[in-house]
Amino acid sequence: MTILIAPDKFKGSLTAAQVADHLAAVFGRDRSVTLPVADGGDGTLDAAVSAGFHRVPVTAEDPIGREVETAYAEQDGVAVVEMADISGLNRLENLAPRTATSYGTGQLIAAALDAGHRKIIIGLGGSACTDGGAGLVQALGGKLHGVSGRGGAALRTLTGVDLSDLHPRLAAAEILVASDVDNPLLGPRGAAAVFGPQKGANPQDVQDLEAGLAAWHNAVEAATGRDVAGAPGAGAAGGVGYATLSVLNGQFRPGIDLVLDLIGFDSLLAGAELVITGEGSLDEQTLSGKAPAGVAARAVRAGIPVVAVAGRCLLTPDQVRAAGFAAAYALMDLEPDPRLSMANAGPLLETVARTIAADHLG
Repeated sequence: MTILIAPDKFKGSLTAAQVADHLAAVFGRDRSVTLPVADGGDGTLDAAVSAGFHRVPVTAEDPIGREVETAYAEQDGVAVVEMADISGLNRLENLAPRTATSYGTGQLIAAALDAGHRKIIIGLGGSACTDGGAGLVQALGGKLHGVSGRGGAALRTLTGVDLSDLHPRLAAAEILVASDVDNPLLGPRGAAAVFGPQKGANPQDVQDLEAGLAAWHNAVEAATGRDVAGAPGAGAAGGVGYATLSVLNGQFRPGIDLVLDLIGFDSLLAGAELVITGEGSLDEQTLSGKAPAGVAARAVRAGIPVVAVAGRCLLTPDQVRAAGFAAAYALMDLEPDPRLSMANAGPLLETVARTIAADHLG
């Protein structure tokens, strides 16, 4: 009997690979296969590397312009770029909602294009910026007119954009975008209004960022002839989704489905008798296309039972069953103190694994 262990990270506690390793320690390596997953946000790069992709080191700019070490992953002409790894909130000690940019993500894409990769997968999520992807476009050769300064707020004075010198290999590249966000670029459900406050924006910041994104949209529409500001996903990652749609001609795919295809999930699923997935918190967001729900959907279609493990579970038993899980196990059922549960997540996971073995493997 093969057990396929395919969890996402337990945010703030364990990486997806660490979660998988703790579970596999109980079931044994001869009986289990570990396949860390992600939904396009942080952890996507690690998931690709765990599945056999090679990490390619790159020096690029973080959200506030500091040069840092990052990487993309590559295999057989396919490159994987994780926005969170270079332009993410985790890169900042102090939030910078007005000035953070996506420039470093553009540098990673440029590096992958320079290396000859013609298919690039961009994982959106966890971004620190609300610049509509203007920084990304600049890193790929675009020129902004009328702007001094960095970030989304500086775009308010934008008078035009010149896309004539974009990276020469960009036009022939296939750009796939992993994201589950369906928000538009502008308005009450847009990037600034919905996600700006999560990145430290106060009400005045949100107003200024909205104005900057509107100016950016006007300039890009004039340059490309495309009006995609209202497209689902244009507001993803502080509006970087908009740049990938309008300038990079990218194609959006549900994040977890794109990642599962990338790492060969279905080929491993075919030989499994039980699937174990999970994430830090099983909640309403899980049901909206997060990694465990995507794993469960494929397992159910294949007729293979799947169980979930989590730090905490906020779903009702009916919701758990409706999502396709045979059962859900939460570490906080063993250790109710959140701090202790997170600190001791590894040993608690191993205890949960023994319970899963007793409940589902006989």
